[in-house]
Amino acid sequence: MWQPAERYPDPAIEILDPAFERYRIFNAAVERLHTGCRWSEGPVWFGDARHLLWSDIPNDRILKWDEPSGAVSVFRSPSHHANGNTRDLQGRLITCEHGSRRVTRTEIDGSITVLADRFNGRRLNSPNDVVVKSDGSIWFTDPIFGIAGDYEGGKAEPELPQNVYRIDGRSGSLTVAAEDLRGPNGLAFSPDERTLYLVESRATPNRLILAFDVADQALTNRRVFIDAGPGTPDGFRLDIDGNLWCGWGMGREDLDGVMVFNPHGKPIGRIGLPERCANLCFGGANRNRLFMAASRSLYALYVNTRGCQVAAGAMPI
Repeated sequence: MWQPAERYPDPAIEILDPAFERYRIFNAAVERLHTGCRWSEGPVWFGDARHLLWSDIPNDRILKWDEPSGAVSVFRSPSHHANGNTRDLQGRLITCEHGSRRVTRTEIDGSITVLADRFNGRRLNSPNDVVVKSDGSIWFTDPIFGIAGDYEGGKAEPELPQNVYRIDGRSGSLTVAAEDLRGPNGLAFSPDERTLYLVESRATPNRLILAFDVADQALTNRRVFIDAGPGTPDGFRLDIDGNLWCGWGMGREDLDGVMVFNPHGKPIGRIGLPERCANLCFGGANRNRLFMAASRSLYALYVNTRGCQVAAGAMPI
């Protein structure tokens, strides 16, 4: 049974390298904001509304945590087994849906626009995670996890390879940015957007975080950035210094939580959680609160950095 830390600093926040000392706030501790989900994923912060949305995939719903009151409510149900979420440059919700095998945008009036559900006439597999670049383009991964069974989507045979796709911000055209990957999962841009990092979650013998150079509409110069060893990276985000804060775990106390790597791929810190962390985001008034969607629960921690934000000032936080 998880219990909050009784003293400061919270022992769940581990310094693996002296460089991480500056990011830990000594009197900030891990907080559990909610529990009772089946598989938490895809947190996204709405600073202008002071709430957080996240997906509970098997329960086919998107939940909302309200910052002023701490109340949790259902934002959307059914959600078509929504997984990854983000916001576009106009602040609209972008969602990857396993059940409908599509990427959607929720308009300001609440209506839903389908951004992508097919490529070359064939159905997408199960869009997983999504990010937006400062030019308005939308990049998402398309593994087969949501069609592998009937728990997080609907069982079906894949019609396409497991790719990374790009939706053009102006024309809406869909192109392949990186091809035929082994379980592409979480993805994020570096602060200067010259590099895209990608979790290859079915790589063997170990799961990998790959790095690509970003060249207009495609990804080039594929390389291994981090070998996860016994860990299982999933979703992640970067801070303004280019550090990767990665959801991590594999059902072991020494692995479950968040791993932090510097821009060179060196592990510098760890946040221990009692559950595997699937995905995370930065939020709060100053983008200095780390929200962690972990298995059945939602956790948060104030840190001494800020989340990287595309086109600073253009997208609501």
